Amino acid sequence: MKKLTVLGSTGSIGCSTLDVVRSRRDDFSVFALVAGRNAELLARQVAEFRPQVAVVATEADRERLIEELAETGMAKSAWPQLEFGPRARVAAAAAPEVDFVMSAIVGVAGLEATYEAVRLGKTVGLANKEVLVAGGKLVTEAAREAGTELIPVDSEHNGVHQCLRGGRRSEVARIILTASGGPFRKTPKELLDKVTPEQALQHPTWKMGKRITIDSATMMNKGFEVIEACWLFGVPPSVVEIVVHPQSSLHAMVEYTDGSVIAQISATDMRMPIQYALTYPDREASVVPRLDWREARVWEFEPPDMDKFRLLALAYQAQETGGSATCTLNAADEVAVEAFLRGNVGFTGIAGVVEETLARVPVRQARSVEEVLQIDEESRAVAREIVNRCKTATTVRPVGAV
Repeated sequence: MKKLTVLGSTGSIGCSTLDVVRSRRDDFSVFALVAGRNAELLARQVAEFRPQVAVVATEADRERLIEELAETGMAKSAWPQLEFGPRARVAAAAAPEVDFVMSAIVGVAGLEATYEAVRLGKTVGLANKEVLVAGGKLVTEAAREAGTELIPVDSEHNGVHQCLRGGRRSEVARIILTASGGPFRKTPKELLDKVTPEQALQHPTWKMGKRITIDSATMMNKGFEVIEACWLFGVPPSVVEIVVHPQSSLHAMVEYTDGSVIAQISATDMRMPIQYALTYPDREASVVPRLDWREARVWEFEPPDMDKFRLLALAYQAQETGGSATCTLNAADEVAVEAFLRGNVGFTGIAGVVEETLARVPVRQARSVEEVLQIDEESRAVAREIVNRCKTATTVRPVGAV
């Protein structure tokens, strides 16, 4: 039986991971649940899955978790060890009892714990793009040294991982990732500056958190996936292509040197790639509904507009530049997206903030997680300065404004 630590247990991926565990109680048990500030949901997860450790963000969150656990009626003698903070996150991922770590904490907050799990040779299901966008060289080198493999959970990279089982890495000509195109696929470029946060948060296919939804609308999310694919599969950015596929049924394709193309197709349900990661290299029966091939289907494919979606082009450039450029890209984007949601910059201003931050922050090679986090904070400071300079010029209404 595999023992799991779930980093980000109360998020969308974390909840889906526990749903898979719920259906496979004989195969998996939960050693640790690591969350942020959602003490109410974490308490319910603890009561159901009975982990040995539960971790939250702060001491105040720990106190709230104690209150919530008391409300569940769970005997105090059955409570797990309750911890908080970054050190506790790392310890939960690195514990010797743990076989598999699901890395699903949003942002660079999940980098240190994921890196330590990889360094110790644990199998990691990677659902956190920022781990490789910010620290790809460090993490992939640690995986090689430990003799372990990162199993991607993002539907596109998981699809590539499956397609690569059909041939040798040396035979790969192209890796093709699909994109829904987001809510503004058909919106003229000249109208994008008038986009409101509410409009940008209406994703046509997926229900996700605010930042990733905005990143999908700008196609920065696909830029991050290009960077992630380069590190996961050991290819340069010139080998990774994006194709817009609004139906989101075909997740990825791999073209081999003989011209053969292998595609991965499945229902749009994250439980499928999660279970694939948990049971790899085996394939097990899944609770995910199967596609009905008797239904008529129309699948569309088109190239992305790199001029209209400037952030996608910037992501390719940052990966080509190398070093800390992609760490700066991620940090600046997070600051810019937050500023957009608050109404401090316009939709097209997100790309402006990221591009100027990339130009101002020096590129260097980080040699430790601490250096990555230092570069991340430096980049955020520069991006905030840019936002503060331009926010008085915007009239975009923040999310939640009346």
